[in-house]
Amino acid sequence: MKFTYYGHSCFSVEIKGKAILFDPFITYNELAKNVNIETIPADYIFISHGHQDHIADAVSIAKRTGATCVANFEVATWLNKNGVEKTLPLNQGGPINFDFGTVRGTNAVHSSGLPDGSYGGNPLGFLFTTEEGNFYFAGDTALTMDMQLIPVWANINFAVLPIGGHFTMDAADALKAAEFTKTNTVIGVHYDTFGFIKIDKSAVTELFKAEGKNILLPAIGETITIN
Repeated sequence: MKFTYYGHSCFSVEIKGKAILFDPFITYNELAKNVNIETIPADYIFISHGHQDHIADAVSIAKRTGATCVANFEVATWLNKNGVEKTLPLNQGGPINFDFGTVRGTNAVHSSGLPDGSYGGNPLGFLFTTEEGNFYFAGDTALTMDMQLIPVWANINFAVLPIGGHFTMDAADALKAAEFTKTNTVIGVHYDTFGFIKIDKSAVTELFKAEGKNILLPAIGETITIN
């Protein structure tokens, strides 16, 4: 599976020829200044919650690509009000069938407000089950015992987890989340963008290595292949 990192918690995967983008926050991210959002493909845009650092570029990318935006009801409604025509609301639960596989909305322990100050509904994570591999994107969340449900539903190839701390899990809690979800491969997101969430990449890598886990920290704009 091809995975492209666009900074902060924004990334895309390609499954069955479909470009699936997550939490688009690029234009306002100084670290992603070399990424041209006009060239990013998207058949689907999954949005974990309404905070600006996860939704800022969703409207412009959705309008340009015609992508279907998948998010909780409140975020989907906000997108409709801002001119996005194709949305699919969901919440914790599922699974929901797509042309690339199935997706469950999972619990995330966080908050969710939209850029205009309105209520953003429940924050979410997403569990993807596909013929090309399974993965879990936790969204913005603290460590939660609910993560132990992930291997009940699917054997995942990798987990995409926040590691920056302060507002979400830090690397140590992400390591515990990897144990809960029974995966040996983690892709770290939600770090370095702001002063609150700066990390020591070498220390994080060594932390995971010491426990026999692999953490991937791709450069912004980099595409990697995960088996």
